[in-house]
Amino acid sequence: MAGRINDEDVKAVRDAVPIDAVVSEYLQLRNAGGGNLKGLCPFHDEKSPSFQVSPGKGLFHCFGCQEGGDTITFVMKVDHLSFSEAVERLAAQAGITLRYEEGGYNPAHQRGERIRLVEAHKIAAQWYAEQLATSPEAETGRVFLAERGFDQSAAVHFGVGYSPQGWDHLTRYLRGKGFSDKELLLSGLSQEGRRGPIDRFRGRLMWPIRDIGGEVVGFGARKLYEADNGPKYLNTPDTAIYRKSQVLYGIDLAKKEIAKSSRAVVVEGYTDVMACHLAGVTTAIATCGTAFGGDHIKILRRLLMDNGSARVIFTFDGDAAGQKAALRAFEDDQKFAAETYIAIAPDGMDPCELRLAKGDEAVADLAEPRTPLFEFALRQILSRYDLDTPAGRAAALDEAAPIVARIKNSGAQHEVAVELAGMLGILDTQFVVRRVAQLARWAREGGKGPQQQSRSRGAEQQWAAAPRPAGSGPALTLRNPVYAAERELLKLALQRPELVSPAFDAYGTDEFTAPPYAAVRQTIAEAGGAEYGVQDPQEYLVRVREAASDDTVRAMVTELAVEPILRRTVDETYAGTVLVQIRRRAVERRIHDIQSQLTRLATGGDPAQLAAVQNEMWVLQQYDQALRERGAEAL
Repeated sequence: MAGRINDEDVKAVRDAVPIDAVVSEYLQLRNAGGGNLKGLCPFHDEKSPSFQVSPGKGLFHCFGCQEGGDTITFVMKVDHLSFSEAVERLAAQAGITLRYEEGGYNPAHQRGERIRLVEAHKIAAQWYAEQLATSPEAETGRVFLAERGFDQSAAVHFGVGYSPQGWDHLTRYLRGKGFSDKELLLSGLSQEGRRGPIDRFRGRLMWPIRDIGGEVVGFGARKLYEADNGPKYLNTPDTAIYRKSQVLYGIDLAKKEIAKSSRAVVVEGYTDVMACHLAGVTTAIATCGTAFGGDHIKILRRLLMDNGSARVIFTFDGDAAGQKAALRAFEDDQKFAAETYIAIAPDGMDPCELRLAKGDEAVADLAEPRTPLFEFALRQILSRYDLDTPAGRAAALDEAAPIVARIKNSGAQHEVAVELAGMLGILDTQFVVRRVAQLARWAREGGKGPQQQSRSRGAEQQWAAAPRPAGSGPALTLRNPVYAAERELLKLALQRPELVSPAFDAYGTDEFTAPPYAAVRQTIAEAGGAEYGVQDPQEYLVRVREAASDDTVRAMVTELAVEPILRRTVDETYAGTVLVQIRRRAVERRIHDIQSQLTRLATGGDPAQLAAVQNEMWVLQQYDQALRERGAEAL
């Protein structure tokens, strides 16, 4: 059994790998102000970015779904890893050798399952590539690539390899590297044979499929020999690390340019991706043996940041299957804020064939957006009807009008409605325009759900909805200025402890009236107080999060540590103002309680007790006056 990773090594990994560098492997980040970055959350669907990363604090938080944590937590959640697997992956990136406190370090047995499967794929990809480059048997594969315009350097760039025709060449090789038969079967690299595991891929050209982080998670294998009775393309089966509906071939190479240019080109095959990249279209990606669908859209949306100027260009073959694929892609068009286009090469050629026939410039020209996807969809629909008859025109309008109603830009929607009337041959243009507008209005009204609460305070809403013990305080009302001030003070204590220390550490939990804020105040105290944050800023937030009593409190700590402070200029003056606000409200509450006590004592209470309470009232009133007049100096 794997030993526990040494705490110092965990801290070293957390400090060594910047959280923004890790997160930007999965989504595009932009400046959010205050030293923070923002992007579309990888953990839930959203159209505007509520996912924030704080590089200075090493934390992330989504104000929509409330996921949050540090670099290790992000890797755990995004790649579904255990804690030790995430630490091991980050350690490998940082070149840190981990120590295990129980039984020492044993790389063959102490890594998590996912890490082992990824490592097996990495070794397999290297081995396949070596076979293609050096094996006499792989000549068939080299000829296949050469005939399509790909030389050895192209094969190396994309990691293309060759799987020998024997039964268990790779299986035996991986066994020699310390992998068990169980791991080989779980990875999908081997399959069960009559006498044990055998190679899944034999006598095929191999394309490594990488996830967005660049890890090899599967393979696409192209048939080379007539004697091979299998399908033309054979992909890795679904495994713990590979889901064909959730990966895009070439995304590891294309992601930076997609984010930079706000453009993505979707092609149909591995060789098409190669042809596009070699022709300078470095935003090309492809699905892996499945239709382009919702999970693929999620990947692209996070890179494109869903701004209206983004472009997604689909290239499909000109045959019936390609046209069907284009129409299927249009079904998901509304999931993009980006504009979608279709590009079909002359003579129905795919990008690989086009590059061979007409060169790189023709491929680059193909990727320029010309025909909006909705326009292509309209023409395909109208081609099925007899527009020379009133019945044919009416039926075509019934099918085409909803397509136009789905166009995102309202101005373009009106223009296309006018154009549709001309395409149909309907003289009453306004009739078609009204029909489209009505359908668009129905779609908008039908899509309306109950009014959503503000996403920026989701953690408090979850807390307010959760059952609370008696006396734990009222449900949190976010418009309450008292709660707003308490929230601001906690943000200062977590993000700028030097501005509120040591005064903050003298504040009791009872000075925070919102239950979640009182819990965070208690957590800060248990972690050493804001003063510890001044002494060791890097370790401070780690200690506070670890001191949290449960995941709900931990999520609140993360949210407050990432959320921007409301004031543009955050200095001692502002911090003092917030400190005084909280203290004065606490004093006012105590004065109110004492006034009730005085009323009771005045009707026959103990004279000594009455005098003591009156004295406390006088002291509090003097303290409140000093806070009003002198501000933070009176604290």
